[in-house]
Amino acid sequence: MPQQFLYTSVKPKIVFALAVLLALNSFNNKAKAQSSYELNTGWKCAAIADVKEDGLKLSDASYNSTAWMPATVPGTVLTTLLNNKKVPDPFYGMNNEKIADIYKTGAKHYTYWFVKDFKEAPAANGGQVYLNFRGVNYSCDVFLNGHKLNKSAQKGMFLRFSYNITSYLNKTGNNKLAVIVYPPDVLGNANGGQGGDGTIARNVGLQYTAGWDWIQPVRDRNTGIWDKVTIQKTGAVRITDTHVITVVPGTRLPEGPQKPAIIQMETEVNNPTAASVTGVVSYDIAGATVSKSVTLKPYATTTVKLADHALQNPKLWWPNGYGPQNLYDVKVKFTIAGKQLSDHKVLKVGVREIQSSWNEHTGSRQIAVNGQKIFIKGGNWILSDAMLRLSDLRYDAEVRFHRDMNLNLIRIWGGAMVERPEFYDACDRYGMLVFQDLWGSGDCNGRWVDPMKLDDQWTRRKYPDDHGLFLRSAEDQIKMVRNHASLAIWCGGNEITPPEDILIALKEDIFPRLDNTRWFVDYSNSEEMSNNVLGGNGDGPYGIQPLSVFWNFKTYPFNSEVGSVGVSDYESLKRFIPAKNMVAPDYDENTRKSKVDSVWDYHKYIGYDTSVAKYGKIKGAEDFARKAQLVNYDQYRGLAEGFTSHMWDWYTGFIIWKTQNPWTAMRGQMYDYYLDPNACLYGLHNGGEALHVMYNPINGMVSLANNTFKPSRSMMLVIKAYDMAGKEKLITQVFCDIVPTSTKKILSVKNVMDEMAAKEGAFLSLQLLDTDKKVLSDNLYWIADSKGEYSGLEKMKDDALTAQARYIKPGKIEVTLTNKPNSVVSFFNRISLVDAGTKERILPAFYDNNYISVLPGEQKKVIIEYPAAGLKNLAVDIDGWNTAKSNSQLLKIKN
Repeated sequence: MPQQFLYTSVKPKIVFALAVLLALNSFNNKAKAQSSYELNTGWKCAAIADVKEDGLKLSDASYNSTAWMPATVPGTVLTTLLNNKKVPDPFYGMNNEKIADIYKTGAKHYTYWFVKDFKEAPAANGGQVYLNFRGVNYSCDVFLNGHKLNKSAQKGMFLRFSYNITSYLNKTGNNKLAVIVYPPDVLGNANGGQGGDGTIARNVGLQYTAGWDWIQPVRDRNTGIWDKVTIQKTGAVRITDTHVITVVPGTRLPEGPQKPAIIQMETEVNNPTAASVTGVVSYDIAGATVSKSVTLKPYATTTVKLADHALQNPKLWWPNGYGPQNLYDVKVKFTIAGKQLSDHKVLKVGVREIQSSWNEHTGSRQIAVNGQKIFIKGGNWILSDAMLRLSDLRYDAEVRFHRDMNLNLIRIWGGAMVERPEFYDACDRYGMLVFQDLWGSGDCNGRWVDPMKLDDQWTRRKYPDDHGLFLRSAEDQIKMVRNHASLAIWCGGNEITPPEDILIALKEDIFPRLDNTRWFVDYSNSEEMSNNVLGGNGDGPYGIQPLSVFWNFKTYPFNSEVGSVGVSDYESLKRFIPAKNMVAPDYDENTRKSKVDSVWDYHKYIGYDTSVAKYGKIKGAEDFARKAQLVNYDQYRGLAEGFTSHMWDWYTGFIIWKTQNPWTAMRGQMYDYYLDPNACLYGLHNGGEALHVMYNPINGMVSLANNTFKPSRSMMLVIKAYDMAGKEKLITQVFCDIVPTSTKKILSVKNVMDEMAAKEGAFLSLQLLDTDKKVLSDNLYWIADSKGEYSGLEKMKDDALTAQARYIKPGKIEVTLTNKPNSVVSFFNRISLVDAGTKERILPAFYDNNYISVLPGEQKKVIIEYPAAGLKNLAVDIDGWNTAKSNSQLLKIKN
């Protein structure tokens, strides 16, 4: 997707780095036709109120639209207005309140004409030319060169539209396109409820645009040509939708020779001409070709099923943490008369098989890949950008962050959309299984009584208004993404099923016909996923939790939503909170409520209660955000470890609510909107390790987790404690082992740690070493004193940390941290790659670990990867909890 729409509301320092990233990489959708290009520049637009002419006139080559406003396509009306400085950045401060809401202005205010001049000569020798729209919200009429292309309004945010424009192209090659885009049929009153008054769900579209507890309303409800517009050229026959199924019999391992896998292929081909066409449908994979001769009748669309192919010794695709993400290029062709290539596509296909089964012991569903059960560690995802400024490379960065969290699944929440192929491309690369909701939510669609909603539950239960549009959209979007290896689960909706007639059609017709190899679950927290716990099915808990909850409280055995907080650090907050509003929340233990600044409240701050204050009296917003990172790390490490400690006993999986924000919200995020990670990400990174040593803070038990298919043998477990002065106490070291996909308790150190921590707290160091003394897992806990406070951390002496940074190659830096012997623990160091001149962080940047503590006499290395092209004068900043001022200078990077 085009660069200019990527992060237009982001501060210039971040735009610079992302623009470099765009220049450096190009992750294109691999399912492209032989000759295809995007119409993504040079668009103009005007409000309908300012245009007197109709579409026939506007699309005539003689019409002069040079005075119209430059338009952002793909994009929304609001994106265009922002890029033309007609509205303030709605992601900053209270600016969103300064933008007119469509419910108050009426739909006409955000109804716009879009025009585009492009060059395309008429096709020769029977060739065909198509105009493709991958997403328009909500309906439109399309005109080309004085002709209207659609007989009736094209309606449906989640429908792809394609027009054969061969006969409409001008002989001169100069063409003019005009599109009028209408907002959603029902605008929704953004009255402060989840989805506002709920009526936004009468459309088949985005529900969050009327506001939610993590976002303010999107004022234009994302009206616009929001996804790609392409021109596609083919021969007489066009390949439309292809379906690839990979069958992997038996139980496999990632290593070693593989028995064959079966490739099944069918493809839809279209002959729009008046003559019959005979040709060959074929596909190539790993040097083999499978083909079939067909004759297509005039004006016919036919599905061609090819013979099954046995792929020898396949390179299999595995979820993150369990094996490599091998992908094959599958080249699909239609050749006329044995030699003339009419159309072709290249698909990226991962060879794998998804299975699901009921685990009687846990009372929940479990997922298997290639015959091996996978313990699900997931994150809930809304979408990449609330204003639909989507890009291949933002998708890549965000999915990579999820990989770096050591997660293996992303769930797409039902109030948003079926994600774009570029998102799925990234999930294929990084091994993220995808749990894809269809459109609906318990909030808008009537699961609960809600005084904020306009209609009663019985009425809301029938949403959307057009059930046929829902089903047509489902068919289309299934076809769009079903070939991706990462797609694992389809879901009827968030916390509620769609209406019964839609559900029956999905389960009994659409999925059996279009995609029958994946598990379909009726709704996101249904009894199909988990049962027999807490009196039924569900999700949660939400909000800040004592760590004891994650370890001792048995929640739902496949929990689709659990988690809450995610305030970023001070550098992040400064990007969207004005200086005058940098006021730390003030929590009152008596009332159990926080006094919160208006901007923090507007950006959906969720309370940390007493957790931050346990680190000492809050001295302001910067101090609050700094201490919140300690809570973030501990909270999400504890969540991952608590659930993992009970895998296959209490749980088959958990999915964090949530891991990212498409807006500048202050809750439920492991990185901020600007792609700057906070300590949540690295707490998960630590707690979600495939092979992991962990500590139960309640009973003091040290245990191991092995989320791989290999046994781990002859490991040395080293357990040490440190007091606040850095004095070391070896508690024990012992050889241990653990079988695959299991947990194992080793011993309790509660008595030792209670004694050491009683006065002012202590540190507990757990390390797993292999026979070469290489560290396999490294985990440091800070233990509260006898009052449950971290009194010693506030009194820690300055550390004796030294650091060096060196270039490994363009885009890759190694940082080495060394703490002197007989020093104190160098605690909780945040490493940041920055511009040496401005001191501003380079975003995005990827750290293989962060918020690192270094023990006395210890050395640790961190690898930073970042967009390399054009970036110069870089430095590394290290901000530690107890780093001496003299040691906190920026590190120059040596070659």
